[in-house]
Amino acid sequence: MRPRDLSRREFLQAAAAAGVAASVVPLDQALGAMQGGTVTQPPGWIEGGRVRFRRDGIPKVAGEKVFAIDVRARDMPGWPDTQSHGLFLRVARADRVFEGIDLSVLDEGLAPDVAVTAGTLARDGVSMPEEDFYGALLLPAGETPVFLGQPVAVLIYHDYARFRLAKRRLQFTEDAIRYGAETGYLPRDPYGGARFVRVGGPTPDAPDDFSPLKDATVFARVANRSTEWPEGAAEGDPDQQALHHAARIRAELEAPPADWAVYRRQYRSQYVDPAALETDNGNAWYDGDTGQLHVVTGTQSPYTNADHIIDMVRNSRFDFAALSFHPGYTVGYGQKEHHSFPYYVAMAALYGDGRPVRLALDRWEHFQSAIKRHPFDIDTTIAVDRETGLFTSLAADLVGDGGGRKNFSPSVGQVSASALQSIYYFPKSDLAVTMNASRAPTAGSMRGYGTLQSMVTTEMLVDEIAGDLGIDAIDLRRRNVLRAGMKNTQGAIPGGAIRADELLQAAADDPIWRNRARRKAEWEAAHPGHLYGVGFAAVHKDYGTGAEAALVQMEVAPDGRIRMRHVVSEIGCGATTAQMLIPAEHLGRPADDVEFAAVDWPSLPLTSNNEPYTMSQEEQDRRAQDPHWVPRITSPRSASNSAYYQSHATREAARLLFELGLWKAAVSIWTEGIGGGQAAPLVLRRENAEWRDGLLVCGGLEPLSLERLADRAHRRGEITGVTIHTFNRWAWTEAEFDVDGARLRAPIDALSVQWGRGASQARRARMTDAGYAFVPRTSVSYPPVQRNNAAVVYYAPNAALVELSVNGGTGEVTLLSHRSWMECGTQIVPELVSGQLQGGIAMGIGHALFEDMPRYEDGPGNGTWNFNRYRLPRASDVAVWSQTGTVLPPLSDTDPPKGIAEVVMIPIVAAIANAVHHATGHRFYDYPLTSERIQQVLT
Repeated sequence: MRPRDLSRREFLQAAAAAGVAASVVPLDQALGAMQGGTVTQPPGWIEGGRVRFRRDGIPKVAGEKVFAIDVRARDMPGWPDTQSHGLFLRVARADRVFEGIDLSVLDEGLAPDVAVTAGTLARDGVSMPEEDFYGALLLPAGETPVFLGQPVAVLIYHDYARFRLAKRRLQFTEDAIRYGAETGYLPRDPYGGARFVRVGGPTPDAPDDFSPLKDATVFARVANRSTEWPEGAAEGDPDQQALHHAARIRAELEAPPADWAVYRRQYRSQYVDPAALETDNGNAWYDGDTGQLHVVTGTQSPYTNADHIIDMVRNSRFDFAALSFHPGYTVGYGQKEHHSFPYYVAMAALYGDGRPVRLALDRWEHFQSAIKRHPFDIDTTIAVDRETGLFTSLAADLVGDGGGRKNFSPSVGQVSASALQSIYYFPKSDLAVTMNASRAPTAGSMRGYGTLQSMVTTEMLVDEIAGDLGIDAIDLRRRNVLRAGMKNTQGAIPGGAIRADELLQAAADDPIWRNRARRKAEWEAAHPGHLYGVGFAAVHKDYGTGAEAALVQMEVAPDGRIRMRHVVSEIGCGATTAQMLIPAEHLGRPADDVEFAAVDWPSLPLTSNNEPYTMSQEEQDRRAQDPHWVPRITSPRSASNSAYYQSHATREAARLLFELGLWKAAVSIWTEGIGGGQAAPLVLRRENAEWRDGLLVCGGLEPLSLERLADRAHRRGEITGVTIHTFNRWAWTEAEFDVDGARLRAPIDALSVQWGRGASQARRARMTDAGYAFVPRTSVSYPPVQRNNAAVVYYAPNAALVELSVNGGTGEVTLLSHRSWMECGTQIVPELVSGQLQGGIAMGIGHALFEDMPRYEDGPGNGTWNFNRYRLPRASDVAVWSQTGTVLPPLSDTDPPKGIAEVVMIPIVAAIANAVHHATGHRFYDYPLTSERIQQVLT
């Protein structure tokens, strides 16, 4: 599970309690003088029933200021035109006492206008909120640094020229840092640990003897610089039961039955930078005369950032009356989810002498301080029945390095362990993970969120087992693939059909796989000195967090124009494009006008304690009696959650708008006239209605345009607008409502409605919530809180087949071609799916072959890393002209879309490793497979 993200209502309540008038307004709305807050369909956007380009594409390529990094003080309405600039001083060693800064090293005239240190912050009462998660703002003098690159000061300059000269003087040197006595590196406790133990019944469909979902997940105690599994609990305690079963699983693997083959291998994944296009940045202005703080930054969790800024400032010496927080578009592959940089931006503004202060990292600084991917050491054991090739048991110990600040490390570790099974069914499993602290720059959220590190190793080990047993590698996978109704290692049954086997079958039938031995011989004969290899891997990746919530408002104007408000924001994946299209399923065409990243929801007044992961079942049952209460107001943009979870909310809003309003209008048209009108001689059924070429058709009845239906619905006073809330805890919440005298049951948990212009006086009197009437639910069915232990039930599978050559002299790997197969339900925008697939594959190739950094003194924490040292894949590395991607057709017209943004980069990594083995005969267990590492083996 991932840490909570703050809801708007909780944020406003906290701000009110602090005596602060606070708002979170998306950057595009704040820049109202340059662009409107409401999005409309671009001219020529849809042609032949398909979109021609991304909705947000034109503003981006046209240079509109939608990214925070492009914003200067003069761009923001009401801000001063003057712009100050800030830079960080950071330590590049963590084995000596930091004694302070010495700015005498700066040339004459380059002293900063303001220097902010930990002493400054302590004097003024400014501190980092949730310091256990984010770490201290600045390192105090007299302490040993916790990690490399830890900030010790922010220097502020009121003119750009001096700022640039000073930065040039201070960068790549520690002349301004004073060190004292050598202390060695600080020993620290791990960030956490968890254990998932499952013992299945005699058959896959039998009840489990023990599992996390049925019983409990075990969480480690952190003490004595290590994690300790709980011992000495009362007999029958779930933790003790889990550890008892775990011990038996491990003992059996040490002394297996005679018909078992047991394979144990150790793997290591590297330390990786997300290499996001937009570096960490922000611009902020503190107006001391009014006590107003204005912040512009890129983030995936704006409410949490805004709330924490209030906590940071409210108890300080600074007058603080109002906060205006403006999140811009951002792209970070998860790197900007709960990152600490927005707090430095706000902090710097407090010391700007009334001038806006811009903090924008260059690429050197971004490498030094931005969130990284966790490196893992993984020790995995798989037992297999020699005769049948069926897997019998799985055990693994995972150890991740979280770097200098805790951030998401415990959560990443849990997700990594719970995903290690990949696409396979294991009757018994024991998966233990520990997340350590270190002096490396902080690791946190990144595309794949721990599953890349774990599933890749499983795919490599399965390939090795197949070779040792003499079984075709895809055939071994098919024998053990998880199928519909089987349980995962948490004891949960995944949702719907599990179609990984179809991907395996397609790859097995591919000529590259079938003819790999012949192709290897022919290639190597034609290319002396080069080795040919084919490799395959398949995984499935979860999407969602187990606490997904969304809000959507959908209404139709009398002229048929569709208006929508939505919580979704754009972080580069095309979510806003997709959400505009979804209403067409029930309303005949895409939304015409949309407000994205909507933060204010007066039309649906809700409350929440916003603790969906930690509340008890009793508390949930009690709170659910309040029809305004929901477990979570909305989710941040993360965990591939838009395609499935937020699309569900959009689809339900459109469906309810149709069924509660437009369908009634259609029936009134078809039945008007003598004797029941044109419908009387026919059978009129809702399930026969569909949209065709922009017209509503139903059997042989007169086709109706949306404009005509909307006009009729408004004149009759039918429902012409709905606002809904949805919540998913590995299952959808359902609720019942009394709407216009009829009982409605829907997979939502809150509803408000708006009646059209012809509504009665009584109905108009009820529309007191921003023109809407709140409809209290009469009953609600929230998924049990125990389902948190499921860890995941939604999967998207992806498979990759690679052919490559290895230079026998240099060890250099060249991809000749690669093929991918994916199952993602119904594609909303196929072009966006293709873009995600191609981009993910490129990232995976980089991870497999090139990307790597030392964690410690020689790594990015020393401030000397950039793309001159960090090798990213280029077009020539990714076989761009010889790749294919196949998407399985959906099972039905109502097969929902799946979240695929993360899974698309994973199987290519293991497929490359397996292909390198096929080429060289050597198996590698550490990433990346650099040419130097391969050359050592070949020579």
